[in-house]
Amino acid sequence: MNLSRMKTSMPFGTRRVNRKGEPIIRSFFARLFYKIINRMSKIEMVDGARDFIFMKKIVVDSILSLKEYNRYSKGLFSFVGFHVKWIEYENVKRVAGETKWSFWKLLSYALEGITAFSTTPLIFSSLLGLIFCLVSFIFIMIIVVKTLLLGDPTSGWPSLVCIIFMVSGIQLFSLGIIGQYLSKTYLEVKKRPIYIVRETNLK
Repeated sequence: MNLSRMKTSMPFGTRRVNRKGEPIIRSFFARLFYKIINRMSKIEMVDGARDFIFMKKIVVDSILSLKEYNRYSKGLFSFVGFHVKWIEYENVKRVAGETKWSFWKLLSYALEGITAFSTTPLIFSSLLGLIFCLVSFIFIMIIVVKTLLLGDPTSGWPSLVCIIFMVSGIQLFSLGIIGQYLSKTYLEVKKRPIYIVRETNLK
């Protein structure tokens, strides 16, 4: 392929269209990660996209303007907002050698991507806390009705379980709220630009 004849107004990179030669479990979790991250994040990350990308200077400068220390490259390339021309290829099994990316390293990298470009886990924590509180409240009402109206005596353990559920729910909900405030601070500290100018007529 003659790269000099391609449009250089946009970055272009490589993207594999399949995962031939890769372990089935690893492929499953990789596809699952991209589905999860694209649902949780406002930034679209392309499944199979490689980190090797040709860029114009304006794209490079935009990425370098992001001053954050933890640089999740796949997310940063998408965040700057320039349209990427993907060169697709079929994956082949390695002729020799093994990848240095173990399952645990990939899992750690995936978690880094989720925490860098999504605050959804914090919202999930708050919702889970609300569910715990709701469930415990329903059980408390059931115990009260059975004891007062039906005269059904109850032992101490149902009440104890309800109290534990209620307290746990309040803690989860509170942690989720605190996490939301911390996430705002986290995003402000990164100082990511609100927008990036692709072209300008100023000289």
